[in-house]
Amino acid sequence: MHLSTTLRVRVRKPSFHLAARASRSLSTAVQHEESDILIVGGGPAGLALASALGSSRVVRDALKVTLVEAGDLDKVRGWSMQQGRFSNRVSSITSASQAFLRDIGAWNHVDVERTCPIEEMQVWDGISDARVTFSTADIPSHTGVVQEEMARLTENLNLQRALLRNLASSTSIRLLDKVQVQLISREETEGGGWPLVHLSDGRILRTRLLVGADGPNSPVRAFAGIQSYGWAYDTHAVVATLDHAPRSPFEPPNTTAYQRFLPTGPIAFLPLSATVSSLVWSTTPALARRLVSAEPAALADMVNAAFRLPEVSMRYLHGRLLEADTPVSQAALREEIAFRERAHAIDPRSAFAVTAGATQGVPPADADAVPPLVTSVQEGTVASFPLRYNHADAYIGEGAGARTVLVGDAAHTVHPLAGQGLNMGLADVEALARCIHEAVLRGGDIGSYTALLPYARERYLENHKIMSAIDKLHKLYSAQAAPVVWARTVGVEVLNELDTLKAAMMMMAGSGRYSTQSAQTVGWNLAASGIENVARGLSAARSVADALAGVAGTGVQRLLRQVANARRP
Repeated sequence: MHLSTTLRVRVRKPSFHLAARASRSLSTAVQHEESDILIVGGGPAGLALASALGSSRVVRDALKVTLVEAGDLDKVRGWSMQQGRFSNRVSSITSASQAFLRDIGAWNHVDVERTCPIEEMQVWDGISDARVTFSTADIPSHTGVVQEEMARLTENLNLQRALLRNLASSTSIRLLDKVQVQLISREETEGGGWPLVHLSDGRILRTRLLVGADGPNSPVRAFAGIQSYGWAYDTHAVVATLDHAPRSPFEPPNTTAYQRFLPTGPIAFLPLSATVSSLVWSTTPALARRLVSAEPAALADMVNAAFRLPEVSMRYLHGRLLEADTPVSQAALREEIAFRERAHAIDPRSAFAVTAGATQGVPPADADAVPPLVTSVQEGTVASFPLRYNHADAYIGEGAGARTVLVGDAAHTVHPLAGQGLNMGLADVEALARCIHEAVLRGGDIGSYTALLPYARERYLENHKIMSAIDKLHKLYSAQAAPVVWARTVGVEVLNELDTLKAAMMMMAGSGRYSTQSAQTVGWNLAASGIENVARGLSAARSVADALAGVAGTGVQRLLRQVANARRP
């Protein structure tokens, strides 16, 4: 039995906080610049917040907004790659996130040719092969228009460049890049002063509201004295950009995302174009190191095998990689895979064959059950990084940390298996921008706890629910005990037969032509409807199974009989 082990820890950066307090007396005599809102961090979340504030006439006319970024934003503005080449850091942008980006004018600047729609997603158990398929056809529409995509894959740099281009037309937003935050202090004034941000170029910025969009090791969070809780997974993510042959005219386009849950972690194949896809393979740190150091051709074969071979053979291949003193050559690896294919009686003409290569002409009947065979790995795209779970205790600072608020990775980090990290950050930004807009309309103090409280109420619990579900999913699929495998297998088989519940899950994940808030409402209503239908059907399951004999498929019959038998006293 393999169980992932975690260690809960409280994370705090007291040194930064104490240094900030000690410097208060020094900052009072120094000249400083004024800014109503200061955003620390020029990643997607920070740039999106600046764009959202710049798109509001009410905010533009009333507030001065400054964004500080340590990196060189000119490199992002001038970013480009030749056709067919893609960056290895990509994100799935849900329909709800796209709607927000369109509302603030940023999506118009995204290079759509470098994005790819996800119209279907196939997820399956690496041990039992129980599979669930999510499709846009299952998503209801209040307009009667068929949903075209669940989400859209894009490189992170494509989105950041679009946000910067959108900000170029906004004269009310000031961008300061290539400058670091060295210290954050607070004015020594009666009743509590404003935060003072000390920059590496000698400037001091005084701000009414300090926004931390500065990543998981957030200096703003440390200054605010906000603790966070979480743990490091015993898992690293291996990312790479993969080349493969295009789908044949007899197959659907390359718009399906695939994810297989192996006991060592999930492996995901995400489409970027007709012939290029992105890899996100979560696995043990030791295996991640071997995959990163492997020959590109050997890595390609390992990816192909990970989606096709039975788990017992993948376990053996992992052992071969880990036990070898030097990286295993592609020739030796391919020979081992071929032996495994013969041992499992895998038809060379099947889509599950690795060493036979891509078939010509009419594809096999199971061609859409697995992703295209990887032919090569794009140079310089293989990398790995550790994964962790982390959630701040609060999103708003109080007391000595007042007039601070957190968004994005500064507030939460999550396992990438569901592709929700960036979408959660964009939802944070949307809610905070709306909160600031309403505070200005009411003539309120945008930095006060009262003005910011609606943002925290809207986002904290919602993020916590998503993060908890993802964490539990990761742990559930890390287990190999027979009862656990059986339970999750039956659960997946039941889910795959319930289109209403699948639609609810997609709606709550941000798919569909709805705003973020309305999507949650519609999703919960669909979920409630689906659960009600399941409960209603349980009492009649045994008779339905008998009536369907000779009519329904054996998989449906077996599923119904299992449910019916479970009800017998």
